[in-house]
Amino acid sequence: MRFDGTDAYIATDDLKTAVNAAVTLERPLLVKGEPGTGKTELARQVAKALGMRMIEWNIKSTTKAQQGLYEYDAVSRLRDSQLGDARVHDVSNYIKKGKLWEAFTSDERVVLLIDEVDKADIEFPNDLLQELDRMEFHVYETGETIRAKNRPVIIITSNNEKELPDAFLRRCFFHYIRFPDMDTMRQIVEVHHAGIKEQLLTTALTQFYEIRDQSGLKKKPSTSEVLDWLKLLLAEDLSPEDLKRDAGNALPKLHGALLKNEQDVHLFERLAFMARQKR
Repeated sequence: MRFDGTDAYIATDDLKTAVNAAVTLERPLLVKGEPGTGKTELARQVAKALGMRMIEWNIKSTTKAQQGLYEYDAVSRLRDSQLGDARVHDVSNYIKKGKLWEAFTSDERVVLLIDEVDKADIEFPNDLLQELDRMEFHVYETGETIRAKNRPVIIITSNNEKELPDAFLRRCFFHYIRFPDMDTMRQIVEVHHAGIKEQLLTTALTQFYEIRDQSGLKKKPSTSEVLDWLKLLLAEDLSPEDLKRDAGNALPKLHGALLKNEQDVHLFERLAFMARQKR
């Protein structure tokens, strides 16, 4: 069982190696990289390539590790007991199964995505150490132990917003997705916009990488944003000549697809102003 990429996802050789190493070692694959580099999509494509169902756990700032195991609704049980509901005699009626429970008890092996783990509290990763290590957890309310029928392929993504605990890192196979170079980006674009004219693509990507390399940029445009930008260029039927910038206007055409805050827009407006002053 090996991951070799898919027709819809361009995976570099080192990324394929990382996925297959994590599967072989039966350890979670921790994938880091700037937003928009395809970390979440990787899990979907791994599931597709390996013929597995994917279970997705999206982490928020308020997410607790316990929610991935189960949640016990004591309030509802108390209310039902006051109403004389017969359901109160079975505590399992008030237990909501989490994503880890779902993955552990699946009859077939699944891919479990724990998406954006660094959004949660710093203790979140540590609170999952034992469960991810032993592939089991105890349900105190019912006295049962939930064990993994089939060890899931676990992919954990992080946008590198905060440091993760060393104890957590030791249990993972790590891979950092570097931003695609020009050649890799061309392959990615071909998947999403097949047949795009070579001159337009070259002009657009050259301009895109110039924008990313601009010093002082608060948010660099990502892969997903350049794909959106190219889609707009094609929809507007713009030519390479239409994309040319001059000293009077340093902003790229349809810049709202690439520049996502006013500071970066003002940066390019200032660059244009300074260029005009020098003329």
